[in-house]
Order: sequence, then C-alpha cells, then structure tokens
Amino acid sequence: MQKIIDLNCDMGEGFGHWVLGEAPDEDLMALISSANIAAGFHAGDPNSMDRVIKLAQVYGVGLGAHPGYRDLQGFGRRFIQTTHEELVNDIIYQVGAVREFGRRHGIRLQHVKPHGALYMEAARNEELSLHMIESLGAISGDLLIYCMGVSKTYEVAKRLGHPVVREFYADRDYGTDGAIVFTRRVGRPDPDAIAQKCLRACLEGKVSTVEGKDIDIAFESICFHSDTPGALDIGRAIRATLTENGIHIAPASAVLETA
Repeated sequence: MQKIIDLNCDMGEGFGHWVLGEAPDEDLMALISSANIAAGFHAGDPNSMDRVIKLAQVYGVGLGAHPGYRDLQGFGRRFIQTTHEELVNDIIYQVGAVREFGRRHGIRLQHVKPHGALYMEAARNEELSLHMIESLGAISGDLLIYCMGVSKTYEVAKRLGHPVVREFYADRDYGTDGAIVFTRRVGRPDPDAIAQKCLRACLEGKVSTVEGKDIDIAFESICFHSDTPGALDIGRAIRATLTENGIHIAPASAVLETA
C-alpha cells in the first residue's frame, strides 16, 4: 500500500493569448504536489512560465520542467526526426528556462519530465535516455526524472543510480505490457471512476487494462492532465479520495525520502 504519493499535473500549456484547458492554473495548483511547467517549445512562453512558477511557489508545489519537441503547431505530440545531441540540447535549453524563473521566485527545480512524443520516444530509445540522463546529471545529480516504469528511461536511470520517479496515469488507459495507450474518448471522463482507479493502484498495486486484464503497477507519482475535459473535477476527486483513505499527498522529493 502507498502511504504517501505525489500528484503531478502538466501546467502552463498555453502560448500568448492561447490557453489550453478549461481549468484555471491556480485552482489546479491548489490540488497538486508537483507541477510540470511547459518550457516554450511545445507550449508555454516567458510570461506563462513566470506566472505559473510563481503559483507553484505560493502553494508549495514541487517545480518541474516539461520540455518537448520544438513543435508549437503540433503541441509536441508529433515525432521529429533529429539527432540525440540536438534533442538533448533542446531539453537542456528548456530546463534552464524553468530553473531560472524558479530561482527568480525562490523555488528550486525538483524534476524534469519530457512531454508528449519526446516522453514516448525516450521511453523506447535507450541511447536517447542515456544521453539525456547523463546530461541532466551533469547539471544536477539530484534532479528527478519522471517516466513510465516500463521504459528505457527508467532502466537507464536505475542503472546509472540517477533518482527517478515512476508515474501512474490517472486519465490514460493501460495495455497489458504496462505502457499507456491512447484511445479516443467520447465525452468527459468520470472523475469518481478515475479516483477509484487511482485508489486501487495505491492500495493494491493493480490497474485494469484495455484488454480487461489486471496487471501489477508500481509508481511514486500520479499524473493527470490539465487539458483533459473536466480536469479540475478529476483533480479534486483524486485528492479527496486518496486523503480520505489515509494516503498523504506530497512532492516527489518527499515521497522518495520515505521509500
């Protein structure tokens, strides 16, 4: 049973006057314990980073950089063919932006979580994961990496002894291999059903797959997305359900300390 868990959400995913998702950032920030801040390549800009990172400081939320492919039009969800060196340089560039705005507001960078297609590419690409983790380790050896438990990213981080956080996806479906799958949803997801899914994962270490089978799942953080329809109700339901069942919500750095 998980007695303490991190609850993370992707934040600041707009650009200029364009805002993604229906929930106000401040309302979401009050629910979570770690925030993944869009760093300008798939979404986000200097003004949004400054605003959302200041909210993270106010609410005592763990600060994370959320770097993606250089793909504003596709929201970082399209694979881009380039070298690992270029990708890692793009990641370092974006991490630096979030870190410096964090310093401005007196909040330390806790973690890095790649976004979208970059997250999935690193999950299956050992060479990219190796180069990314070695490079991030050169910046800070205690900078947490968020990833799926069934990923090359996790394998490489454990092999190198780099601190790593496995995620459980509240608002995504799972296949029997333990990886997330993307299915088209009709309408808004049921917040209570998602909350019960998270509670079961914490209490039993199990999740049901799209094939109707139960599999084991291990994680330190639960993720839901700010652009999922009804995200605010989902976040409220998850937090209330977990806390009512004796599960404490805290930033990932605190969760790892208790492991």
